[in-house]
Amino acid sequence: MSDHDVIASLPKVVLHDHLDGGLRPATIIDIARETGYDGLPTTDPDELETWFFDAANSGDLPTYLTTFDHTTAVMQTREALVRVTREAVEDLAADGVCYAELRYAPEQHLRNGLTLQEVVEATVAGVKEGERAVADRGGRIHARLLLCAMRHADRAAEIAQLTVDNHGEHTPGEGYVVGFDIAGAEDGFPPENHREAFRILRENLVPFTVHAGEAAGVESIAGALAQGARRIGHGVRIYEDFEATMGGIELGRTASYVRDNQVPLEVCPTSNTQTGVCDTVADHPFNLLYDTGFTLTVNTDNRLVSGCTMTSEMIALQENFDLEYWQLLEFTTNALDVAFCPQPLRLELEQQVIYPAYAALGEQLGGEGVEVDGVETLSGAGDDAPLGGHGGGFAGVLGLHGHGGPGAGGHGHGDGVDEMSMDRLKAELEELGLSLDDEADGADGADGPDGGTDA
Repeated sequence: MSDHDVIASLPKVVLHDHLDGGLRPATIIDIARETGYDGLPTTDPDELETWFFDAANSGDLPTYLTTFDHTTAVMQTREALVRVTREAVEDLAADGVCYAELRYAPEQHLRNGLTLQEVVEATVAGVKEGERAVADRGGRIHARLLLCAMRHADRAAEIAQLTVDNHGEHTPGEGYVVGFDIAGAEDGFPPENHREAFRILRENLVPFTVHAGEAAGVESIAGALAQGARRIGHGVRIYEDFEATMGGIELGRTASYVRDNQVPLEVCPTSNTQTGVCDTVADHPFNLLYDTGFTLTVNTDNRLVSGCTMTSEMIALQENFDLEYWQLLEFTTNALDVAFCPQPLRLELEQQVIYPAYAALGEQLGGEGVEVDGVETLSGAGDDAPLGGHGGGFAGVLGLHGHGGPGAGGHGHGDGVDEMSMDRLKAELEELGLSLDDEADGADGADGPDGGTDA
């Protein structure tokens, strides 16, 4: 069995997937024909799929976002919203996703007379239809919704209240609306522009994530944290708050906070290559952030526009950074641990879906079974084990080798920068435009917390 087949078969969790960025090309064409929308560049499904991918590879976020003009144009009726949402759930399930948080901006779907509440109810209906369709085929997926406000507009407080009104089982959202986000052009539209929206959410105990650290830098991430964001969408430009010295990497104030408080980053590798964060996945700061101790999750962002799936994202990371299967499990449990759904569902998916699948993979590849919290998994057989890597195999990520895991306070890998080779560190920093100082001036500590520098 190839690595592709293995990864495709494993259960996955995606937290950052835009509903309007993952439509099927044939569906766009169908709805455009039914609704009279004549703005598509082509009505051939294969050509349209290629057009979206090519148009997205502009290297900057504003141009990338223009591709959504076509997808949102065909998402203006209840029937279209139900269909698009149902198909998104089905497509994610076909990719092995067992839990997904789909996000969209209700304010972008009002052109044909729908109200904000009607938009929400249509997407809830679509999620329910999608889950039922998957279950009827013998599969299983749980999908939830995040409502986005467009950060360049002035409706964030209204969308925040809409989220509050639909948050919880005993609301029109029926438990499917689990959080809030701000999206759209990031640079020039900082999170603090929407203080009122975040106040409404905080006071009503509704969790939220914020797009930050993609088109704008560290100040955008700091602004999101100051407003109370539980997760950061993208966040990869946090490396700009690193300082390299002969003594290693020192983190600035914001980077230290994100790492030390395990604020999850919703990393979308392929999308980041399209919006100018990096040129290729090989150039992505993913490995630097991982080795420095940040809590990372792997996500698609926009499956149509970025031409990716969760399987392809994991394969790209595996191929470029020599990741082991146990590390893919780590990123999966990282995501589930910080999902906005209720804790009982998170535990159920971990114990009934994710851990058993990885345990079965270990048995298939010849690993020795070890029981953890009632789940058999691979033992830490060292670097030569079939799925070993980093001396711990699955045992490492499950807490048998000092890595956290169930009952041990999380799933952090815990390798830290002390174990990074200097040559590897230099190479990764040079790829990001950073370099080590000639003198280890900062090795003895600096002004920031934990010996880091303020930024």
